Amino acid sequence: MNEYRFGSRDSSQEREAPPDRDNKIQYLLSAEEQLLQLISSRAPLPGVLNGICAALDCQIANVVSLISLPGDDAGELGGIATNATLFGLETFYSEGLVAENDELLGSLEMYCSDRRRPSAGELQLIERAKCLAAIAIKRHNEADQKGNRGVRVNRPVSGRVLEWPVPFN
Repeated sequence: MNEYRFGSRDSSQEREAPPDRDNKIQYLLSAEEQLLQLISSRAPLPGVLNGICAALDCQIANVVSLISLPGDDAGELGGIATNATLFGLETFYSEGLVAENDELLGSLEMYCSDRRRPSAGELQLIERAKCLAAIAIKRHNEADQKGNRGVRVNRPVSGRVLEWPVPFN
């Protein structure tokens, strides 16, 4: 229901956004900023990816997210999917994380307690999480490559950042 605030001296009506919506947008921006700070400070990749999953799980109700890397044990990942099924979870979303050159960087798996598809708003959140994960993985991989040659250069990561999804209204 629309909320209106009436001024004591002014008889005009002023429409306000529901407080829950403002709080959610503020939370999303704050969480995203913290994740970007972790990425730029070269925090350990597992912690960054876990942070992305935790933020995504908080933003979308009743989901559990997992970001895996290409080198992860396939048997362990299969075990996670099997355990999810045993606990009554359904696959909510599953997609690879790819660089602009089509290199596979990892994958995002999401499980949900009920069988449904992501809404348009949820897909926007997922796309933003995928972008953050791709940036973190690319930055980690580039640091490893530079580290192997003994040279460490701080430079922005190019690619998916240019395709950053638009925030929802």
